[in-house]
Amino acid sequence: MSKQITVVAIAEARPGCEAQVEAAIAACVPPSRAEAANDAYVPHRDSANPSRFVFVERWASREALAEHEKTPHFQAMARSFATLLAKPLEIMILDPIG
Repeated sequence: MSKQITVVAIAEARPGCEAQVEAAIAACVPPSRAEAANDAYVPHRDSANPSRFVFVERWASREALAEHEKTPHFQAMARSFATLLAKPLEIMILDPIG
């Protein structure tokens, strides 16, 4: 049986692209939260580094995350990120312990 996972993803905007990154994220939030296998989808902006955006997500399983990555809203954000990020998206998939 698949178990719930938490995802932490970090996006670092290129200088001057922060507003565009934030807009791409904002467009992805409502449909991601509406996905049946999503329990949490909360993007944040780093108060110490306004170019850094951090997602904290909770998905029913790794398979659910893989399905999310195929959705049109995620794909649109990924296409935007291709030119707006200073470096590739950093993704941590966390399995619960205990």
